[in-house]
Amino acid sequence: MRTGSCDLPLHHGKAPKWLFERMVTLSRAIFEVIERDFGRDEFLKRLSDPFWFQSLACVLGYDFHSSGTTTVTCGALKEALTVENHGVVFLGGKGKASKKTPEEIEKIGEMWNLSSSKINALVYASKAAAKVDNSLIQDGYQLYHHSFIMAEDGKWAVIQQGMNDASGYARRYHWLSDEVKEFVVEPHVAICCDRKEKMVLNMTAKESEESRKAAVDLVKEAPEKLRISLKDASQTTLTDYGFTMQREHEIDLHMYKKLIDLNDFQPKNYEELIMFKGVGPKTIRALALLSELVYGIAPSWRDPARFSFAHGGKDGFPYPVDREQYDKSTEILKSAISEAKIGNEEKLKAFRRLKECFVHA
Repeated sequence: MRTGSCDLPLHHGKAPKWLFERMVTLSRAIFEVIERDFGRDEFLKRLSDPFWFQSLACVLGYDFHSSGTTTVTCGALKEALTVENHGVVFLGGKGKASKKTPEEIEKIGEMWNLSSSKINALVYASKAAAKVDNSLIQDGYQLYHHSFIMAEDGKWAVIQQGMNDASGYARRYHWLSDEVKEFVVEPHVAICCDRKEKMVLNMTAKESEESRKAAVDLVKEAPEKLRISLKDASQTTLTDYGFTMQREHEIDLHMYKKLIDLNDFQPKNYEELIMFKGVGPKTIRALALLSELVYGIAPSWRDPARFSFAHGGKDGFPYPVDREQYDKSTEILKSAISEAKIGNEEKLKAFRRLKECFVHA
């Protein structure tokens, strides 16, 4: 039964220092309890669940309706989990911090004595996840946050977020390494947003399989033949699907040069095609439309967002953070963990039943 509705816009500002410091401390304690009871794999799995992640943000005091839920919660976890003590780390972050993710993966991988092949695979996973959500799923949301969660056994999760500047709403993408069979075929655990968009190009959809194959076939064709097809397409359909360059020939020239590069490269499959340097949203979209023009194979235009979620806020909604209760909850967690480590298992079991400790956290 529908009982009401709520708009969930972008909130400006940042978390106050007193709150962020508490978020770091409490999130560390929550991780340690989950790790002890269920293991690190379970922690990664829960992070890939948008509802659990949202609940975590609320428990940490970041309330319920701001895009900052993702960025600030991940930021707190990045400070909370250290390489030396936890075996799970948060890498990347918002804006420029996201660009440093490959360097951070390499640094942490070397500290954990991971093989060079494993480190390279982790770097590839980070880049591929970002490429997919920014280029293969063209939903109007530009990525600005990328968190890569890495465990010392090489397993990983991704939480990244895009912003639609026109609406001021965010969209969050969740990944888990155990669930990724192919990066280009419905690899997400969840994509969540409060808004559904029209005309979303979803090249990861199973319905886009033939379009993906056709795109690979197209780039293996003679570039001159494709140039003619591209020119025809630019005069009829490309502009209608969001190409806003001032002159049609600019589209033609740009795509033609990219097609020559791809033709020289001769990708074996669609994943190799999309990971080729310089292949971005415009190239992906042009190839999808050309596949439809040349072969009559249409890609999926279905919005893959699966869940609606509230973004969380820091402005006192639905109520101001109770600092005293927040600190009390954290101390209960830390005390339970400490005593469990020295053998007081019964106290930890009792703690599991004390859900009311977090009612006001």
